[in-house]
This record gives sequence, structure tokens and C-alpha cells, in this order.
Amino acid sequence: MRTELASEPGDPARPNEDFASVGLPASGQGGSLVLLDGVTPPQGDDGCLHSVLWFSARLGGALTELSLSRRDLTLPEILSRAIGRVADTHSDTCDLSHPRTPQATVVLARWSADAVEYLVLSDSALLVESPDGTVIAVLDDRLSRLPRASLATAALADATVRNKEGGFYTAAADPSVAGRAVTGVLPRAEVRALAALTDGATRWVEKFREGDWADCFTLVRKEGAQELVDRVRALERADAQARTYLRRSKTHDDATVVYAELRRA
Repeated sequence: MRTELASEPGDPARPNEDFASVGLPASGQGGSLVLLDGVTPPQGDDGCLHSVLWFSARLGGALTELSLSRRDLTLPEILSRAIGRVADTHSDTCDLSHPRTPQATVVLARWSADAVEYLVLSDSALLVESPDGTVIAVLDDRLSRLPRASLATAALADATVRNKEGGFYTAAADPSVAGRAVTGVLPRAEVRALAALTDGATRWVEKFREGDWADCFTLVRKEGAQELVDRVRALERADAQARTYLRRSKTHDDATVVYAELRRA
């Protein structure tokens, strides 16, 4: 089985708030993929003593462990339990009701000999390649569907759109948000490989329009996960002054790519 992982911070002076893992049980039966994009809050009080980096590591670790050890649970159940587990570790010291409490986007996939399960929450992406080379993108597009004015407030973690009906959802402190995720199950025979990308890496498609999702997947499969990150960084540097593509977005963002080529069922 071939797996690759590449991750770079948007700013070398700041910690990378993404989390990624590929779990492969010693039994060799099945596996799982976890990708989180920690949501960097604006400067100011977020009601929590802990950093986004701390939260991403805790939630990512819980998702990795539960997705492998609790095959009797569905992915939404696993996400719900993982969020609850992390919340329990700091509910006595932090205000978890604060709209800027540490949070993250989630991509979770798990495979067995029979099936591939997936879950996507917020604006990271999961690409699924079939044996014939067809690529489908599993996306939670609620953030992109918000009106432009709401998008501006979303960047500030506005309480009217973040984790609210009619807005968009991230994994924070409320386990019930797991029920808002985009989920599905595919026959194992219909999946050859998976690629998960945080929005710092999806810029190649969504911001710079260098190709479609199938082109992006082919780039990762042929040239490697790091090559996609490198190309995004080159495009960002070229656009740093003109801001033709990024407009109000920051020049660089944490960028993570995970690739998993599954064994034949």
C-alpha cells in the first residue's frame, strides 16, 4: 500500500495547525485517514487556555484511535465521541460555548475489505479515485454558499454563521455537529485511491484554477503530495502583489495533502 503525506505551515514563524494521519492496523486489514485544518481565530479572547494546535492534535489523535479501534461505530459516531472526549479535557478550565473556541475542519475516511466510509465537515476536501480513473470530490460547500457579506463575518468567527443553522459547521466542542457532516459509504471495489486536502492545498483548484479535481488528483498520484504543496506556494508568491486570485485571502495558508492508494480488495 502506498501512502504519502505533505504538510507545510503558511508562515514559518507560526505553528502548523493542520493535523494528518494514516492508520494501518498491524493486522493489515483496512485502515483510516484523518485530516484536520485548525481554524485560526482572529486576535483576541477565545475563551480557551489552549491553542488551536493543541486542539487539532487532541482531536486528530482521538479520531485516529477510534476509527481503528471501534469499527462497530459509524464515522459520525466516531467524530461525536472524539469531540466529546476533547471537550471533557478542558471544559473545567475553558469557555467552550465561545464561538471562537478552538475548532477544525474534518476529513475522515476508513476502509475495510468490503467498504470505504467517508466524512467531510467544512471546507477541506476528499478526492476519491475509482479503478477506471474517474475522480469525484466529496465537499461540504456550505461555507462557499454563504452570501459575500456573511463570508466576511465568517472570517471573524461570527456567532451568526459559524456552527449555526443556515451557516456552516466545524468540529469545536459540540458533539452533535457530527450529524451535520457530509457522509457516505462506497463499495471497496469502486475505490482505488484517496486524497485529502486542506483548503491551503485546494487553492490549486479553487483559487488559482490550474485544473479540476481530476487534474489535481493526477498531480498528487504522479508527482507526489509535496509537489502539489510546492506548486501552490509558487502560485501564491507570484500573486502576492497583484492579488488577482487571492484577493482578501492571506498570501499563504497551512497546506496539507494526504494520499492513500488502497490495496486491491
